[in-house]
Amino acid sequence: MRKICILELLGAKKVRSFESIRDQESWRLVECMVNEGKVTVNLTKKIYATINVIATRVSVGSRCKDHGMLVELIEQVVGKLMKLRGKIDKMLDSIISNHQECRAGGGRAEQNEDLLDVLLRLKDDGGLEFPLTYDNIKAVIMDMFAASTDTASVIIEWAMFELMLNPRVMHKLQGELRWVLKGKKKVYESDIKDLDYLRLVIKETLRLHPPLPLLVPRECREKCEIGGYDIPVNTKVIINFWKIGRDPDFWNNPESFIPERFSESLIDFKGTHFEYIPFGVGRRICPGLTMGLANVELLLTRLLYHFNWELPNGVNPENLDRSESFGATLKRKHDLYLVPSAYNTN
Repeated sequence: MRKICILELLGAKKVRSFESIRDQESWRLVECMVNEGKVTVNLTKKIYATINVIATRVSVGSRCKDHGMLVELIEQVVGKLMKLRGKIDKMLDSIISNHQECRAGGGRAEQNEDLLDVLLRLKDDGGLEFPLTYDNIKAVIMDMFAASTDTASVIIEWAMFELMLNPRVMHKLQGELRWVLKGKKKVYESDIKDLDYLRLVIKETLRLHPPLPLLVPRECREKCEIGGYDIPVNTKVIINFWKIGRDPDFWNNPESFIPERFSESLIDFKGTHFEYIPFGVGRRICPGLTMGLANVELLLTRLLYHFNWELPNGVNPENLDRSESFGATLKRKHDLYLVPSAYNTN
């Protein structure tokens, strides 16, 4: 299944094919906040909702009639897994049935397929090393919903939090955006390649606030010693990247948010530098890396280009709550409330 996900669902070409979805939904959020005016917004919920709709459309094609109910069930699924399993199964059966009817009627061109279309096509074509079952397909779709929504929304929320806490960085980043984009009415993904400081801010956010602080468990293939402890062969080992990202042996002023630390560095997201592995490393690196970063980059760029941001009710940045809540991902304990004011691109 991992091979299918990497080759058929999450490769760079497939991620690019979903650009219009990211464009439409992130722009929908911008327009919504412009229309609401300068009022306090729960940015946590707005980001989560937008990323969730993107994940839905990428996975099953459209804002399906059951979308709202499905999102609600997924949000509850971790705490009530067995109780909700039947409801989620029925919901996914209905979505799969709708896709099969569409396919029977001619379906969509391959370049316009959503992830569920791809999985159903692979199942019908056969030729795989193992049979692809409906249970396999439903499991992949659930993973797509949960993983892509949680990780991307958490990264954006922490980035906005750190920018409010560090006005120097906010000013520098918005200055880059508004200089490079030169008064454009709308930002597109093709513009992002020129936003160097944006990438540094995202890297620094992931160093301090990795959405998955504990990486996928590994197994020792040979006896080794770590921190004075003998680790036998076949021992399961869990890597604490949250701790590595704040280790003073690797990072100067590790608790400070300093995107410039990456400006002259060759460190990237690919796991080639073990002091920086927010998405894992090697064969077990996160397969959704490209998809997740595409969501983060466009939405964060639009939030920062089209709006100026303030804290509500004269809150001092130093008094912002830094508490974390550890579950499937490392989220902020409390939602982030901010006040946007539309930026005049003229």
